[in-house]
Amino acid sequence: MAEQAPAASGLQNGAAPQEALGLRDSLFSSETDNSLYFTYGGQSNTLEVRDLSYQVDTASQVPWFKQLAQFKMPWTSHHSQDSRELGIQNLSFKVRSGQMLAIIGSSGCGRASLLDVVTGRGQGGKIKSGQIWINGQPSTPQLVRKCVAHVRQHDQLLPNLTVRETLTFVAQLRLPRTFSQAQRNKRVDDVIAELRLRQCANTRLGNAAVRGVSGGERRRVSIGVQLLWNPGILILDEPTSGLDSFTAHNLVRTLSRLAKGNRLVLISLHQPRSDIFGLFDLVLLLTSGTAVYLGAAQHMVQYFTELGHPCPRYSNPADFYVDLTSIDRRSREQEVATTEKALAFAALFLQKVHDFDDFLWRTETKDLGVGSCAKSLAPVQDADLLPAPVGSELPGAMQQFTALIRRQISNDFRDLPTLLIQGVEACLMSLVIGFLYYGHGAVKLSFMDMAALLFMIGALIPFNVILDVIAKCHSERAMLYHELEDGLYTAGPYFFSKILGELPEHCLYILIYSTTTYWLANLRPGPEPFLLHVLLVWLVVFCCRSMALCMAALLPTFHMSSFFGNALYNSFYLTGGFMISLDNLWTVPAWISKVSFLRWCFAGLMQIEFSGRTYRLEVGNLSVPVRGDLLLGAMGLDSHPLYAVYLVLLAIGGGFLVLYYVSLRFIKQRSSQDW
Repeated sequence: MAEQAPAASGLQNGAAPQEALGLRDSLFSSETDNSLYFTYGGQSNTLEVRDLSYQVDTASQVPWFKQLAQFKMPWTSHHSQDSRELGIQNLSFKVRSGQMLAIIGSSGCGRASLLDVVTGRGQGGKIKSGQIWINGQPSTPQLVRKCVAHVRQHDQLLPNLTVRETLTFVAQLRLPRTFSQAQRNKRVDDVIAELRLRQCANTRLGNAAVRGVSGGERRRVSIGVQLLWNPGILILDEPTSGLDSFTAHNLVRTLSRLAKGNRLVLISLHQPRSDIFGLFDLVLLLTSGTAVYLGAAQHMVQYFTELGHPCPRYSNPADFYVDLTSIDRRSREQEVATTEKALAFAALFLQKVHDFDDFLWRTETKDLGVGSCAKSLAPVQDADLLPAPVGSELPGAMQQFTALIRRQISNDFRDLPTLLIQGVEACLMSLVIGFLYYGHGAVKLSFMDMAALLFMIGALIPFNVILDVIAKCHSERAMLYHELEDGLYTAGPYFFSKILGELPEHCLYILIYSTTTYWLANLRPGPEPFLLHVLLVWLVVFCCRSMALCMAALLPTFHMSSFFGNALYNSFYLTGGFMISLDNLWTVPAWISKVSFLRWCFAGLMQIEFSGRTYRLEVGNLSVPVRGDLLLGAMGLDSHPLYAVYLVLLAIGGGFLVLYYVSLRFIKQRSSQDW
């Protein structure tokens, strides 16, 4: 330990770059031995940014529903402020395969803007000048989708699937049709081995409510999801966020190993700890959207030492130089002073690297060959490790649907607590309603009591479905948005898998509810009325689910979806024909009642129970027999035959499903964490 102290001191003071390189290489000594490299077997990749200036419009990034809260009256006095700001200014760099470039800097330095531009997912911004080139070609959405994998900051994984099942699902959709199932399984096994996930391959991913893998393992699964199709360029946004120091270090070591496999790795970090900093090949230090350093990580201390800012002994270079170049906004004077200092650093750096085509700062003695390991790697010939051939066809809509519906059913039916709660909910509601009307024997209830019972059967159970469906959709919305954005599948297969995948759960739910209520309440006996009754309740709940899906996809937040979903349901409830006769409705509610699935369900249930039967009405001391058809006519519930009721409910449910598909197809399903 005493012999290592001078070397460490030399590293921190920038006096011994050779020792720094040796220390950095020693970090991999235990990693490289007996390590399986998941090598990229395609052509070498390059990412080049040329004189990029990117302007961020902060006002356009505020969603419309938040802009409503910021609305001001025309006579309100307020100072107009320009919401446009420069996210990136005159940035240039070039990175090649075999290199891992870390983008560091304080908050607001432009790291997120740079990743947005490179991945082609900039929201509310505009490129003022410059270009981005990938493999010698101008960047296009198609080229980015083919060459670049983007691992986002937040993991979007289904909690009830295992690690292997999650990767297998992606392999079914991201690998070409020409791949056999054996090749897909081998690719999954290779990724699991490379990311060292064998010990948890059959463990559920879990979430805050379901126990599963650790945070570092979840992050590695997110990387594996993108690594499956073996991309040449891997971009990660804050991969160590939320991880402990040991897990973060191991994760970055994994990324460094991937970069050595002839792959280009670009990561964004805030302020990495010292041992993580030693794993980087290249470092890009940003402040206010400008580069103040771009070069080898082990040269960073030497560069700033030559400028008169040596790193103190035992200090982390990343922490020290990020603090040195950050903008202090605690006061106007400090902000001006620190901004001028940062701009001076940026101008000096541009002056030093303007003669280099890759804009990397090098020592005056010699280039230590960062990234040369990539050149020494011979491309492997194993077809299982090669990237997807250019022009190869990805799985079609039917294969996407098959994989999606398997994932949907597997994830839902493993969520036993939720299934149990829903089953108990249906059972309790049916028992409460059934026992309320149970025990009358041969004595029939009054007509109004029976009408109230039938209206409750068709109106109470759908109400509980709304919030469940909307909450589930919004919990999966971020994952849906990212998977659609990555081109993993299209809206059509997801739409059909979502509808059909939930049918078994839906049917079981209705069967428990309808059977118990029907026989306890002593409704019309016989198999035909019972089957018609169950089918009608099934349709009305299906219409309600379709409406909830539509609200969840149409509106951006859970609160807005639940509010408007409940408001629409209440309007259908009040115009359902029980609270007030349909003949007494004025124009607006009369039109609402025509699309109210509760109205049509109530009419159908009343026809099943009373049509063709004689019912006795109690008028004072008299018991008057009255035909059920006359009672239905008095309430305005016999305007359409029974078969028409089923057709109308199918049309209403189909209308909501069409609107749901249109919302999926044309409205970006961004979640609240993506705004």
